[in-house]
Amino acid sequence: MAERVLRVVRRREYAAAVLLGVAVVAALDEIVFHQILRWHHFYDLSTPAFGLVSDGLLHAGQLFCAAAGFFLMLDARRRGGFRHDAAWAGFLVGTGAFQLWDGTVNHKLLRLHQIRYDVEILPYDVAWLVVAVALLAVGIALTVACSRRPSAIAAS
Repeated sequence: MAERVLRVVRRREYAAAVLLGVAVVAALDEIVFHQILRWHHFYDLSTPAFGLVSDGLLHAGQLFCAAAGFFLMLDARRRGGFRHDAAWAGFLVGTGAFQLWDGTVNHKLLRLHQIRYDVEILPYDVAWLVVAVALLAVGIALTVACSRRPSAIAAS
């Protein structure tokens, strides 16, 4: 079973979709929480000007993931044998993994920023991590389901 799951994970469209999932959730985080709501910057332990620079670096990374994922996805389609279910599984794994990384590593371990300041942070942290785990769990469940289909093993 583990071998079959690894074959799905190694598929080009799966890897491309993971990158696209990271890019989409990073863009949503940046647009909604950094720019529209102005709750935080990527790095809040310095001046507001440096916070903007850190947001720019996050944006550059997000754009890199989007471009790389887009071109990998095009290449996967060109090669044939494209599996939409593997792509959706990878997309959800990418979104959940980024959100979980951001909520645990960036927010809590490195303390680069919090979701919000001057409020009771626990409800925000819980909501952030629940969404992350839900996205990741659905993505992993779809990955396992893909591995059970006969076409998952072919054209690896």
